Amino acid sequence: MAEACHIKIKTIIVGKLHTNCYIFFDPETREGAVIDPGSQGDKILDYIDQSKIKVKYIINTHGHYDHIGADLFLKEKLGAEILIHGKDAAMLKDPMLNLSFYDDVSEIGGIVPDRLLKEGDTISVGNISFKVLHTPGHTPGSICLLSQREIFTGDTLFECSVGRTDLPGGSFKQLKDSLKNKILNLPDHLIVYPGHGPSTTMEHEKKLNPYLKQVY
Repeated sequence: MAEACHIKIKTIIVGKLHTNCYIFFDPETREGAVIDPGSQGDKILDYIDQSKIKVKYIINTHGHYDHIGADLFLKEKLGAEILIHGKDAAMLKDPMLNLSFYDDVSEIGGIVPDRLLKEGDTISVGNISFKVLHTPGHTPGSICLLSQREIFTGDTLFECSVGRTDLPGGSFKQLKDSLKNKILNLPDHLIVYPGHGPSTTMEHEKKLNPYLKQVY
């Protein structure tokens, strides 16, 4: 992976579930990507326009509605490609699978991804690159995005918590396997940017997250 020391990251909290939408970009090339635009596409677009970012990708860490709600709006405005793991791709098309059907929000569906991700893929934006870690558990196609100094964990890992596994497609066994085999092996210095809540570090989580302690 390319060195990501100069990456710029903006967090925009969107929607009633307070989803962390992240915009990251290379300040040299102004090329960037959006992670998990759950809603409030106008708010996200305003920052992109003001910062003169050339958005190459819209990346979904998984397919729940609170992470994908502004995908189509941003794709139409920016021409960016939508990326998601293959095992969650059907959730983009089906309001029942992405759970928008069941909640008090506009139903979300009909989204066709431009690229299906898998374990070990590299996503390059300007001089920045991220490796895809497939971390099933919260959903079958949940992913984390790993660079040399940070990791975007979606709803796999939060500060002192993890994603719930009681929704359709969730599996606590798979989540434990993901934590043990993918997350616990990561270096302590990484800054963790989760799908909800504050950022943290891998060192902090290894010491204090009760779910990680369970899988040591």
